[in-house]
Amino acid sequence: MPFNLPRITKALLIANLVGFALQALLGDQRLVDFMLWPWGDAAYDPDALAPAFMPWQLVTYAFLHGGLLHIAFNMLALVMFGAPLEYTWGERRFLAYYLVSVVGAGLCQLLVGSYALAHGAEAYPTIGASGGVFGLLLAYGMLFPNQRVMLLFPPIPMRARTLVIVYGLFELGVGVTGLQPGVAHFAHLGGMLFGWLLIRYWRGQPPFGGGRGGPKIRIVR
Repeated sequence: MPFNLPRITKALLIANLVGFALQALLGDQRLVDFMLWPWGDAAYDPDALAPAFMPWQLVTYAFLHGGLLHIAFNMLALVMFGAPLEYTWGERRFLAYYLVSVVGAGLCQLLVGSYALAHGAEAYPTIGASGGVFGLLLAYGMLFPNQRVMLLFPPIPMRARTLVIVYGLFELGVGVTGLQPGVAHFAHLGGMLFGWLLIRYWRGQPPFGGGRGGPKIRIVR
């Protein structure tokens, strides 16, 4: 429940709700400088009030959302997967992991968006916590691979590891084929990729020669 959440998960939940409230009160046009815009001179359009890319957008974009369902699903996933990860890792490591996933997702979307822009696509911003949430999903599947989770649509129970594989393949498929335009699928994959790399760094696994060992975890089945 929201009042029983660990501190960082609760703080992220509140920050996202505050961001969504500001969108409702001020309007999206007042917050365009905090959305993630493609990089490059062609992205800037003063007539359309489209700002240039700025470094802070790699973080701030994740606290804005495109609608009620968008934020509802993201916050549900944040609570479901974030709380057990924070209890396992502790506050500092969990926050570092989430932010790395958010920034990594933003970097991947920045590359894809800038490439599309250079080939004639229209400049548009990216918003939403989905990149960070997909990073949490990846971590949950790695730490608790046999834990049973339930899909919402359709309501099918499956192991966490299977859920990660299904979502990863789905995002890759629709991202490459373009069957679901308007969704930052490569940002989702970027959140998973950077989260995976960070976990491997903590564990001292390739491609990293060594790092601080991650916490020892015992999974009760």
